[in-house]
Amino acid sequence: MPTADKWLSVLVASNIVYILKPYHNNVLKRLIKAPKVYFLDTGLASYLVGWDNPAVLQNGAMAGEMFETFVIGEIIKSWVNSNGVTPNMKFFYFRDKDGNEIDLLIKRNGFLYPIEVKKHINCNKGDISAFKQLDKIHDMKRGEGCVVCMADDVFPITATDKAVGVRYL
Repeated sequence: MPTADKWLSVLVASNIVYILKPYHNNVLKRLIKAPKVYFLDTGLASYLVGWDNPAVLQNGAMAGEMFETFVIGEIIKSWVNSNGVTPNMKFFYFRDKDGNEIDLLIKRNGFLYPIEVKKHINCNKGDISAFKQLDKIHDMKRGEGCVVCMADDVFPITATDKAVGVRYL
């Protein structure tokens, strides 16, 4: 669809949407390789889908996906506004055919920093179970990871991973 691709490129160039590409290498062959598209303005995204009040946004069928869109958009916008886009830092997501998924990977200086997004308060080790898939990547090291969630504070989940309340973004 050349027309859809053209319009999508306009939205990307206008910083209305961000295309998040999957992380893959030759070691991890069984991966999903389709990109994800995120709106960088969740207010516009809500308007376009007809969500016109906070209750629908908070409790609707797609509330978790909209929360993920918000968090990923804020991380990307914050990084680009603070640091610019640097060649040694890239954003990805991870998903394999077995259902292991990591919402956001930040690749920087030979490390992969995993970030999971959950629209709940009580984060636990189950929320970061997919992080162990990164240990199979021999040419990269896994950095500290986190779960961005609805908690009020920052607290440890493991020695290297923590839960971070969304208000800290």
